[in-house]
Formats: sequence, C-alpha cells, structure tokens
Amino acid sequence: MKASITTFLSLLLLAGIHTTSVQAQSVQIGYADPEIIITYMPGYQEVQQQMAIEYRTSQEALQALAEDFQERVDRYQRQQPLLSEERRAEREAELAALQQEIQNSAAAKDEELAARQDELMAPLLQLVQDAIDTIAKAKGLDIVMRSPALLYVNDERVVNINVDIARQLGIEVDEEQVSDVN
Repeated sequence: MKASITTFLSLLLLAGIHTTSVQAQSVQIGYADPEIIITYMPGYQEVQQQMAIEYRTSQEALQALAEDFQERVDRYQRQQPLLSEERRAEREAELAALQQEIQNSAAAKDEELAARQDELMAPLLQLVQDAIDTIAKAKGLDIVMRSPALLYVNDERVVNINVDIARQLGIEVDEEQVSDVN
C-alpha cells in the first residue's frame, strides 16, 4: 500500500514537472529599452533644457556661497595676527560652520535636482509604460524585459518591441539603433 502511494505521488510529481515545462515553453517574452525611446520623445529635450537651467541656477547660488566663504577666509587670514587666541578660535569655528553649511546646501541642491528630474520625467515614463502595456497585450506577451539587462536573446522566441513602442507614441526613431539588444 505504501509503495503504491509513493508510486502515485511520483507520477503526480512527474506530471506536474512535465506540465510546468510545457507551460514555460509557451510563455511569450518581449524586450524594450525605455531609455532609448524616451530620448526620441519631443518632451525629452524640453526636460533636458529645463534641467540645464535649474542646474545652472543651482550652481550659481553655490558659487556665490563659495565666493563669500573665500572672502571670509581671506579676511580672517589677513586679520589673524591681530586677533586674540579666543577670537581666532571663534572665527575658525564660524568658518568651519559656514563650510559645513555650504556642503549641506550642495547636497540638498543635488537631491532637489534629482527629485525635480524625476518629476519632469514621470509623464514621459508613464507614456512609454502605457505604450509597452498596449503593445504587450496586442502581441500576447506575458513578460516584457528591459533590454540593457539582456545578455542573450533568441530572436526567434523573444520579441523586440522598441520600434512598436515608438510607433505607438507617434515618434520617429532610428530603427537600427532601437533594434539593437545592447
């Protein structure tokens, strides 16, 4: 009795493995590179121009802080021989605090610029994602992978949908460039 149960369970396991491998063979896979598609989108250039302006403004503000800091350092160095030990220590502490403030400001500006870029890119990314979803459904794809991560693609079984995405978005692309896997 125990042997027949073991045999029965073994048969079920083999049947399950066979069914899983048959199902795995029928999975339809596509791949795309959203970053390449985005660079062809009209809104992308606008985002890049806006980010260049914001970056330049940020750099000018930081440059002004750095120049002010350098003026204070120069003034301190000129006055240093005339200052008491206590006053020298106060001024050095002030300069160190100002330097830390500049560093914190630079880090905050970097984070602010990254968040702003994400904000400006979000609508473009959503348009590309919507196009990917539409094309994947139309082509009966089960999975769409990001192409820069692909090391090998069997073109007979895996579909490149970059050109389809571009057409869905109504943009002209260099078909040869967007058809490359990597």
